[in-house]
Amino acid sequence: MAVFDLPGWTGLAPALILAATALALFVVDSISPRSANRALLAGVSATGALASLAVAVWFIAAGVGQGGIDGLGVIDLFDGQFVVDAMALYFMIVVAVVTALVSVASYDYMADHTYQAEYYSLLILAATGMSTMAAANSLVTIFIALELTSLPSYALVAILKDNRGSVEAGLKYFLIGALSSAIFVYGVSLVYGATGHLQLDAIAVALEEDVADGFGGLLGLGILMLIGGFAFKTASVPFHFWAPEAYEGAPAPISAFLSSASKAAGFVIAFRVFTTAFPLEVTGELIGLDWTLAFVILAIVTMTVGNFAAATQDKVKRMLAYSSIGHAGYALIGLAGLTVDGGELVMGAAMMHLLVYGFMNTGAFLFVALAEYWGVGRTFEDYNGLANQAPVACFALGIFLFSLAGIPPLGGFWSKYFLFTGAISVGTTSMLLVAAALVVNSALSLYYYSRLVKAVWIEESVVDRDTLAQPTGLYAAIVFAAVMTVVLLPAFGPVSETAIDAAAAVI
Repeated sequence: MAVFDLPGWTGLAPALILAATALALFVVDSISPRSANRALLAGVSATGALASLAVAVWFIAAGVGQGGIDGLGVIDLFDGQFVVDAMALYFMIVVAVVTALVSVASYDYMADHTYQAEYYSLLILAATGMSTMAAANSLVTIFIALELTSLPSYALVAILKDNRGSVEAGLKYFLIGALSSAIFVYGVSLVYGATGHLQLDAIAVALEEDVADGFGGLLGLGILMLIGGFAFKTASVPFHFWAPEAYEGAPAPISAFLSSASKAAGFVIAFRVFTTAFPLEVTGELIGLDWTLAFVILAIVTMTVGNFAAATQDKVKRMLAYSSIGHAGYALIGLAGLTVDGGELVMGAAMMHLLVYGFMNTGAFLFVALAEYWGVGRTFEDYNGLANQAPVACFALGIFLFSLAGIPPLGGFWSKYFLFTGAISVGTTSMLLVAAALVVNSALSLYYYSRLVKAVWIEESVVDRDTLAQPTGLYAAIVFAAVMTVVLLPAFGPVSETAIDAAAAVI
């Protein structure tokens, strides 16, 4: 694979643009503390995210990591500590899109709240960490990027300081996050002890050269702890308990951000670590177990627990939170389906699902943000009859929910279809079980998503509502997310090709 040598800062331009945007927001706040110019703050935040998006798309168009039109290959930075390839750019795009949508929606949602400059700065800093995670190629840089993402996220969840639920959610998120970080770092130390390396490529070489012979148990325990750290970041069972509490207590745009962008960032490091550092054939011989089996179990349990829990919820936000856990189970199929001979099809399908999920799930949570802006309650019953006063927003909600359920011809159907066919193509008994679990859980999800559609479109309102405002930022973000959920259908060919090629490059 060709390596394209650029100055260090150039390859990480999408992440560095986000970092510069965060600093610009700090400067704006220092010049005019507690500025009432929320349009400037939201505009700077959204512009920075869109600039990051533009650079990432430009890099992909130039063929970075794919040997494209200009013959460019992987951008290798700082002696391999960071690698900007097609997979990194793909997930940088997902993070930038979600960040831009959340920034625009927050213009209205945060209108009456203090600490607006801090809010947008923390949002962009968290996005910076997520973009850096996409390119990290060492267990050390992965951990640093992970913490750069996590620390602002804890503060964002608790930023509504006068809201007891927000502060409590932030504290719970922080405590569980600290525990998961400790587990992850301990796993890193065990892998280093067994192999003598932290860079992912070097770990793979050490394993192939039998450096870790005699340390199979140590290596296996380290891999298990790494899986635990990734499971927390992606809200996978059994490290999912923080998600419903954090999503319900956080400002709804932050719930959208964490459940979409943060989840995608967690998956990109899991994809990179397990495809690069731990070759299946060698690792299986050393630890006496195929690590894909762990992901098969995680995928089935996570999608089942998430969907069954979502079906029992009475509050809309908690339903979406448990639904996001179920979708983490779907994306785990990308790791469960890896084989010694490859697995780029199933991993590419998981990457496609995370892109579509970034639009449909973010849009669904932003509708909840709109409902909270209107002062609507938390339960399904509180949403009754909203379509009578807000038909456009409720139509968009229907698109999001039916796409999440996998109803054709929306984007969510095609991403699940590719996941299903990818799982079937592996051909093993375990992956056939995973494919069956995908179908069963998708059918179950239609039940609880339909409950909300029924509430807003069919049920009569239980309260008399005044005319509902139509906030520009929230409506713009919701409508754009809905349009993209539909428009992705004709673009699925090139999107799927890009995702599969990106997956093939790292496997």
